[in-house]
Amino acid sequence: MPDIELLDSTIHYEDTGSGTPIVFLHGNPASSYVWRNITPLVGEGRRLAPDLIGMGRSGKPELDYKFADHARYLDAWFDALELDDVILVGHDWGGALAFDWAARHPERAKGIAFFESIVKPMAWEDLSPQAAERSRLIRTTGPGEDLVLEKNLFVRQAFTGGVLTPVPDEDLQTYLAPYPTPESRKPILAWARQIPLGGDPAELVARIDAYDAWLAASADVPKLLLTFEGSPTLLINEDYKNWCEANIAALDVVHVGEAGHHAAEDRPKEIGTEISTWIDKRSLR
Repeated sequence: MPDIELLDSTIHYEDTGSGTPIVFLHGNPASSYVWRNITPLVGEGRRLAPDLIGMGRSGKPELDYKFADHARYLDAWFDALELDDVILVGHDWGGALAFDWAARHPERAKGIAFFESIVKPMAWEDLSPQAAERSRLIRTTGPGEDLVLEKNLFVRQAFTGGVLTPVPDEDLQTYLAPYPTPESRKPILAWARQIPLGGDPAELVARIDAYDAWLAASADVPKLLLTFEGSPTLLINEDYKNWCEANIAALDVVHVGEAGHHAAEDRPKEIGTEISTWIDKRSLR
């Protein structure tokens, strides 16, 4: 599938079908590959899935790989492809990027479906003791580099422990392939260190507050939250679901079933089907 030259690098993306653009945005440490079993089930539309800059088969320029960097390259990608009236589908950081893009381009966003995404700034108390300890370790200079860059455990753990059923080795190797060296894994570490905990990083918390304000006010843009159960790795629990229902306008909530945080690997058929059903229900095609 195509690569496009943008800014000082390239973005790889999958591009199938025609009609209303439906853009699938992945999170950390995935790539467009995570959508392979979902996009065929979403039905009619131009289904596009980019690899975020520094990830998958996209280029790896010299960047800090902050949220703003990813948003800048995505902006250039949306503009280069002249995408308007877009349905966005996001997971993890991909959901946050979808919210951010829609909030800054409200006239171009037609609807947003999301799951296991960063919907609001988080408190350390929101995390389990195990998750909090892991986050502190990753944010600490030295141990974080050892865990993510040197040992390359973040990708392996995502698709063996962040799912109910570990992915087959062939799929794991596809996820590992873009990150053969410690240098190539810097985008993964940067993402992991940006989880908005306890007001840090402040510039990202401000950006999340801005898209939360838009999510609350945008009653003209339908939204879909898919929820899951059965795993301690899940980000959106009952409290977060309730927050979404109280703070996101025009929101439909569908409970899908058991899955881990990387639910696209556990429940691709159900996710694709529910998104397609919602698009038709909201007459978005």
